[in-house]
Amino acid sequence: MDHMTISTLEYDKVKENLREYAVSYAGRKHINDLEPMNNLRAIETALTESAEAKEILDKGASIPLPSLEGIEHVISLLHTGYLFREQDFAAVQTFLHSCGQLMKYMVGKRDIAPTVSSYASSMKELGRLKGEIERCIRFGKVDDQASKQLEKVRKKITVVKDRIQKKISSILSRHGSILQEHLVSQRGGRYVVPVKREFHRHVKGSVLDQSTSGQTVFVEPEEIAQLQMELGMLEADEARETAVVLSMLTGLLEEASEDLLLNIDITGNYDFIFAKAKFGRSIGGRAVQLNDRGWIRIREAKHPMMLNKMVPLELELGKNYRSLIITGPNTGGKTVALKTLGLLTLMVQSGLLVPVAEGSVFAVFSQVMTAIGDGQSIEQSLSTFSAQIRRLADMVETADSSTLLLIDELAAGTDPGEGMSLSIAILEELGHRGAMMMVTTHFNELKGFASRTPGFQNARMEFDVESLAPLYRLTIGESGQSYAIEIATKLGLAGNIIERSRDILRVHKPHLSGTELNHGLMAEAGMDTGNKIEADLGMDTMETSSSIQNGLDQGKQPQPLQPGEGGESMQDPAEQDGHSETMKSEGEILHKDGKAEEKEDKPRRLEVGDAVFVTSLQRVGIIYQEVDAKGMIGVMVQKQKLKINHKRVKLYIEKGNLYPEDYDFDIVFDSKENRKKHKLMQRKHVEGLNIIRKPEDQ
Repeated sequence: MDHMTISTLEYDKVKENLREYAVSYAGRKHINDLEPMNNLRAIETALTESAEAKEILDKGASIPLPSLEGIEHVISLLHTGYLFREQDFAAVQTFLHSCGQLMKYMVGKRDIAPTVSSYASSMKELGRLKGEIERCIRFGKVDDQASKQLEKVRKKITVVKDRIQKKISSILSRHGSILQEHLVSQRGGRYVVPVKREFHRHVKGSVLDQSTSGQTVFVEPEEIAQLQMELGMLEADEARETAVVLSMLTGLLEEASEDLLLNIDITGNYDFIFAKAKFGRSIGGRAVQLNDRGWIRIREAKHPMMLNKMVPLELELGKNYRSLIITGPNTGGKTVALKTLGLLTLMVQSGLLVPVAEGSVFAVFSQVMTAIGDGQSIEQSLSTFSAQIRRLADMVETADSSTLLLIDELAAGTDPGEGMSLSIAILEELGHRGAMMMVTTHFNELKGFASRTPGFQNARMEFDVESLAPLYRLTIGESGQSYAIEIATKLGLAGNIIERSRDILRVHKPHLSGTELNHGLMAEAGMDTGNKIEADLGMDTMETSSSIQNGLDQGKQPQPLQPGEGGESMQDPAEQDGHSETMKSEGEILHKDGKAEEKEDKPRRLEVGDAVFVTSLQRVGIIYQEVDAKGMIGVMVQKQKLKINHKRVKLYIEKGNLYPEDYDFDIVFDSKENRKKHKLMQRKHVEGLNIIRKPEDQ
């Protein structure tokens, strides 16, 4: 898997969190070696393991995982000629005992965890080794019963020590007045008595040491010297017999080393599996369905590092489209959406449970690549744009139908015109190669590209402009806005700068393409612009007023200074800047001086598809039904079909400037389901197929 992607998506941080749940060095080693896989069967097995282990934990069971304390040291010294000590065998005995408990435990879990429980059946009991250790090692030392010779030697040692103690007691009793203290100590492993310096000749024996002050000398009495020599020889015999026993046990241990290593590996694997389950429980994770057909359906997904901060993500890719072009404001959550999909994909392909709702489906990719972050490098003299282009070049070289590409702010950091054209060319090439993509952008032209290009779809991140709070809610089929000026206003940028920016926007962006205008009005009317692909047929650019432009760009309805009834005029705010813009209303034209002049010809009748301004609602809508005998006209406003007196609406933009000739308005006003039924009815008769419309839809 691509190392830059691993770093960018913080996959290593997930592994760090996972490592906290492992209890053995072998389990942590499995986690250290963990990487996303691309084999569908292997991933399915790993997910099954995690899900079964989680189910065992959910039952409230305590897993008797064998302790590996001290085992790593033993394994590292096998077959090196090392003579293992008592504490080493004690660790092995504890481990083998726990292995037996785990084997018995897993037998009872076959019903709820058939895959996980089956691994324990491969473990070895190593009964002979375990039995010999238990017979020879007790309380951390070689037991007297380990060998007959050792037992004899230790009995002799006991007898000699008793004789020495009796001799010493007699000496202390006889020479109590000349002793510095009434006690016995050892020097060099031999028993001595502390005699006052001036009386040391009164005790026959050898002086082995003296105190720091020189006032006390430590004398080994002559009458116990011979016994101590005998004791020393017996202790040497004991050490030799102990070594014989340890050597025998070492031989048994090395004979069973392969089986022991297998048990350790299975134990480490169990530790790893249950660590995955514990981590999965901590993030509300679950197993997901997998496929190798490139289909993704994510329900209520959350980034594992933002469980309490984001609205669950809903996302689908790979059926009707393989690539999403996501637009919306900065801080709106677009990058979070990319990282959530990317990280969850890596986690799933690592066999980890992920925080999604039931029914979520993930595709298996051979490669996941990201271009997220500015990637600047002083050492390599890379700007943000240069770094991204280098990354995109790698993507183009690598991309195929089993590649997932996550690109943030495509072609940002350069001339907008060139960046836009380069973006489209790159997306076309990546799409031609069959790659699956999620791309964020601020280029409006890419919205139109996504609408008219097969395999691409628009999406936007919802954003609360009032609170500046990103909602992290992805809406597919709609394009978003940048809200740059609103965000700057809310963040406290000086008012004069804000006003100047609006002026500059009006001056330098006086035109909208038919597509942009169409989508803007549809959004104002509350319609689904994502389904209006047919409207994006390359309309000519049309001139419109700066107030229209400002309103559509910022997601607001135009606000005339003097809204009125019937034939009252609507004054264009743009005239304050001296622009000679005009706006049509039924029966009049507005000039720069704000005075209305009657048309010479008869007022144009409002038609289906015209954009109108509803003065009573201060909203823009689209005509869906012409004026009836009662003077009522049908207008769709905010997804609602309303009947309004024709005198309360004013022509905003003629339908000819919004839609191509012979445009099918069912796309705008009818449901997708009804349109499908209508097309089917045109081809053939289908028994029982009906199209039912409400009275207001007629």
